Amino acid sequence: MLPSLFISHGSPMLALEPGASGPALARLAAELPRPKAILVVSAHWESQDLRVSASPHPETWHDFGGFPAALFAVQYPAPGSPELAAQVVELLQADGLPAQLDSQRPFDHGAWVPLSLMYPQADMPVVQLSLPSRQGPALQTRVGHALAILRQQGVLLIGSGSITHNLRELDWHAGPESVEPWAKAFRDWMIDKLAADDQEALHDYRRQAPHAVRSHPSDEHLLPLYFARGAGGEFSVAHQGFTLGALGMDIYRFG
Repeated sequence: MLPSLFISHGSPMLALEPGASGPALARLAAELPRPKAILVVSAHWESQDLRVSASPHPETWHDFGGFPAALFAVQYPAPGSPELAAQVVELLQADGLPAQLDSQRPFDHGAWVPLSLMYPQADMPVVQLSLPSRQGPALQTRVGHALAILRQQGVLLIGSGSITHNLRELDWHAGPESVEPWAKAFRDWMIDKLAADDQEALHDYRRQAPHAVRSHPSDEHLLPLYFARGAGGEFSVAHQGFTLGALGMDIYRFG
């Protein structure tokens, strides 16, 4: 059975400058059974309610600005799966979670950037599930529980965000060995609580974790972690690291 994953997707430039994360993602993909399809919850599809991408041929959305032209030329032409999208809606609704299909949604960079490093052939169906970011961690845990059965059907479930994400505190000249102590303290607390399976503390991270608000001024980049945890099994760390001093690049495996 496939695990669920939490991937810190970093800057969109990861697609062109993969650093240590690219090889880690490629190794992880090589270790896993080949998925029949992939379902991604990305920090970059915030919504009021639950929506599921249902286009058979989603476009690659370059949902950012100020990067080199080469990045805007990158395409990830994976097919969608209206059939999987309909199943996701059905599973969510069966758990009392209203959801609807979105036939227009393209792939945002929270989906296509890490997938371009894991599965560069772009030859398996990909569906995205939106993030009702104002509803907090508990909802994402519940969504993960509701969709966990898809792992048994060969669907790889991915939460794509960042273990720390405060763009105002980044040092654009910092090397990979440079890590802000406050960012590391937050990351280490999260790993401790995940390893202990302390759901109460994890759901209350904004009050209990050290430097929580500094690490996540808003929490949309951490919430996909709760989806992955809710959908998965035993926690393990697949990769650890930081870029730009304070942008966490960790990858976690559940199951």
